[in-house]
Amino acid sequence: MQARDYAKALGSRLRRIRQQKGMSLQDVQLDSKGKWKAAVVGAYERGDRNVTVGRLAELAEFYDVPISEILPEEGLPGGTGVDARRRVVLDLAGLEKLPARDRDPLSRFMSAIQIRRGDYNGRVLTIREDDLMSLALLYQTSAEDFARRLGDWGLLAERA
Repeated sequence: MQARDYAKALGSRLRRIRQQKGMSLQDVQLDSKGKWKAAVVGAYERGDRNVTVGRLAELAEFYDVPISEILPEEGLPGGTGVDARRRVVLDLAGLEKLPARDRDPLSRFMSAIQIRRGDYNGRVLTIREDDLMSLALLYQTSAEDFARRLGDWGLLAERA
């Protein structure tokens, strides 16, 4: 991945985190008391401006997310990729609508992941393909069938 593509991927992740927090660029500027200018954060999100490691760490702290959640996982410049496994993004809003027998094991599993990670928003949760396989075993099905079930339940926000 070229440096420009990496900056765009990083910016996309920054935008997603900000949006998951329910914040506009102006909200970021206001909530940070001007430390983060809307125009600067917008430029980071578009990949038009490079962010230093120090500023990225400060932004991760402001958003209350681990820096690893911001960094693109594939195609680091000059590298072969950190983690090429697929991810599943779950929309947690629909969890309450499931019958208890379907909801409870999934809820416990997701809560454990959120606690371990120090989850930052509670509206979505990204799980790894390995986690999907573990969940499928809990539900006595295959990972693909369980992914379809998550979609049927309205919990599958996106699959990367």
